[in-house]
Amino acid sequence: MSKDEEETKKATDEESEEKAEYKSLKDVPGIGPETITKLKKIGIQTVEALAMSTELELKDSGIGEEKAKALIAAARATISIPFMTAAQFAEKQKPVLRITTGCKSLDQLLAGGVESQTITELYGEFESGKSQICHQLCVNVQLPPEKGGLDAAALYIDTESTFHPQRIKSMAEALGLDVSEVFKKIIIAEAITSDHQIQLLNVADKVIQKNNIKLVIIDSLTAHFRSEYLGREFLAPRQQKLNQHLFRLARLAKVFNLVAVVTNQVMAKPDAFFSDPTAPIGGHILSHTAHNILYLRKTKGPGMRIAKLVASPYLPEGESRYRILEEGIRDVPEEEKK
Repeated sequence: MSKDEEETKKATDEESEEKAEYKSLKDVPGIGPETITKLKKIGIQTVEALAMSTELELKDSGIGEEKAKALIAAARATISIPFMTAAQFAEKQKPVLRITTGCKSLDQLLAGGVESQTITELYGEFESGKSQICHQLCVNVQLPPEKGGLDAAALYIDTESTFHPQRIKSMAEALGLDVSEVFKKIIIAEAITSDHQIQLLNVADKVIQKNNIKLVIIDSLTAHFRSEYLGREFLAPRQQKLNQHLFRLARLAKVFNLVAVVTNQVMAKPDAFFSDPTAPIGGHILSHTAHNILYLRKTKGPGMRIAKLVASPYLPEGESRYRILEEGIRDVPEEEKK
């Protein structure tokens, strides 16, 4: 009997037993050294990552169909309840966390700040403030909860060379934080291609656990996909890859109870004669997966910007004005609003 067959038999024998809380892959019934090696080759290094995987992914790594089903079921049983009442769901939603943006009016628009367990999309033209908000969130997540933070770290996947340490320094100093400590709690990963970007997120679960990360940023989500998949004949494979990438991010946000933020590029709609021609890239795939979608744009006045909440599953549409200053994202004084 091969090692895989022995491991499968072990998983089947223990199926009816009460499942424990598995802390690592080796604790999951049916997983031995050989299976761990196969899982790591496809970026699965934690129980949470296994629970978020599909049978097809495991089969492609050389694991049999029945065994794939058993392993995924065992992992999922430890991190979620398959069915629940609305009362149980409401109770489960209580731990939803929020990070302040640094701007009170923008926080109010988002019911207290950028929330965990969901994806927040920021889209707008060049210099509309997308990356500025991302930098501010990287600093603010490190604040204590009483000041609007989560006392945690951030993971920043940079696809357009938009991350600037000097900007983090200015924002951290404005909040009275130790800049060297702030830098230590921001993990940077530069994505060279769309495939590299996907791979970085696929292996992020171990980094998230090790570094107490509660904020994952992809800036920008669509840049590589837009430049690599040219022409209508490549639209379907591009959207399929983007869809899988987004669902991976959504699952990470849910399992680890973290805040996920993506920035998005825009295009101009030539048929929009009497409305704003600016539209986000990514089509329906991104629109359906992102939960709270903010459209950022410039307005008159130095550093002045407007954020419009264009979509949310439970929040009303609305607008907020904010300023981009040397010290970071801030409110617009009432006299300037007038």
